[in-house]
Amino acid sequence: PAKMGGDAARMALEQAGIEPNRLEATFCGNIGNAPNLAQRVNGEVGVTGLPAFNHENACASSSAAFRQGVLAIGNALHDYVLVVGVENMTVHIAMGVVGSGPLVLPHGANLEADNGMLMPAGFSLTGRRHMHEFGTTAEQFGMIAVKNHRNSALNPYAQYQKVVTLEEVMTSRMVSDPLTLYQCCPIGDGAAAVILTTAENARKHTTHPVFVGGSVLTSGKYKASAEGPPRIQACVNAAQECYEMAGVGPEDLDVVELHDCFTIHELLAYEDLGLCPKGEGGKFIEEGRSDYGGDVVVNPSGGLLSKGHPIGATGVAQLVEVTWHLQGICGERQVPDAKVGLTHNGGGFGPGNEPGAMSITMVST
Repeated sequence: PAKMGGDAARMALEQAGIEPNRLEATFCGNIGNAPNLAQRVNGEVGVTGLPAFNHENACASSSAAFRQGVLAIGNALHDYVLVVGVENMTVHIAMGVVGSGPLVLPHGANLEADNGMLMPAGFSLTGRRHMHEFGTTAEQFGMIAVKNHRNSALNPYAQYQKVVTLEEVMTSRMVSDPLTLYQCCPIGDGAAAVILTTAENARKHTTHPVFVGGSVLTSGKYKASAEGPPRIQACVNAAQECYEMAGVGPEDLDVVELHDCFTIHELLAYEDLGLCPKGEGGKFIEEGRSDYGGDVVVNPSGGLLSKGHPIGATGVAQLVEVTWHLQGICGERQVPDAKVGLTHNGGGFGPGNEPGAMSITMVST
């Protein structure tokens, strides 16, 4: 993990035109299988002795690290900080023990999980509720996978770079009805990094600075989504807070990287983020409004479904993708004239099927 994090950090420093010795602190997101990882990443880029902070918040681990980096810069604690997210899911080595695959909570740690409410099952039930209430079809969920795989084919950093048809998506192995295999994100290894500094300093290094307009991290409230239409209330709350903080609304967004761990989650997020009214997520994807030429381009990277979901790296990877679009350096997958972007990153299970963490970040040129 440290080498992956170091590689990502060096790339970020090089793109930013900043020498490693300018860094004053490091914030690292990882689900916890690599102790003192921030310190080890620092060693990989040749700096030591810095304050180093390691953050675990399930899939939102590096988003939590990013928010703390934003607060450190915003409160004048530091001038330059490194934020990095890293995950090694295929093989993790801790205390001399080698294991493979993602970590699983032990029995008794989470009531919902003990009763079979794992991620695919939880989102499948929500998707079925959406279908019942609003007439959403299984094929509309599948269209999200088609869109995101098509986008990933233009992303050299994506785990999968293959276009798939709707028929292939719908006939792939059933995981948890209506979710088929191609509608579920894969596991994988990866790392991503960004450099944070003040607006004044940023202008010394680039003619295309990207500014953080809002960064919100919250957690789910007990039974917050138990009544009313299917939604993730923590997302609704965090998005509203971030819009108010940044002084923009969903109608101003050009590009969004959101947490499509499953196609159902992306469709829910369309509505929870205010990209379309509640109940119209199926229509939103079917009419191409979340694609190039539509209202807003969602997951131009390919999203978690095909870019991949190395848990601790995902939040920062989303921010990197949106930043590149705002800087106009994404090549064939470039969102035209992108000026305002948002990232949406959820983490784990909290009370009553709400997320354990929900992060919304707004960036702009």
